[in-house]
Amino acid sequence: MENTFLYLSSCSTCVRIINELEIQGAAYLQDVKKQKITPDQLAFLYAHTDSYETLINKRGRVYAQLKKEGKPFSESTYKALLDQEYSCLKRPILIWNDKVFLGNSKATVAQMKLALHG
Repeated sequence: MENTFLYLSSCSTCVRIINELEIQGAAYLQDVKKQKITPDQLAFLYAHTDSYETLINKRGRVYAQLKKEGKPFSESTYKALLDQEYSCLKRPILIWNDKVFLGNSKATVAQMKLALHG
């Protein structure tokens, strides 16, 4: 899989992490609002996490609304959400040298920095 940093440009946390990682303007940045996650990328992420649920942003408005409505969730529901709604993707996600770094915890950001800069 090609090295990619999946983020949302309107997410202040993502922007802060991009600045912290010193990757502003890098060719591998992919704003999921402007350039949707590809089926190949989603399949790659699923292969590394064994779960679509792990890839879901559970703080997002779309997810919260569905949960409030009492919609049942299954792996196929999560996959459909990821296919249809960019804001449902947990972010940021760094795919680097076939490794996946998912989320914005301090430990994950430190691992991203180590992977990118050694």
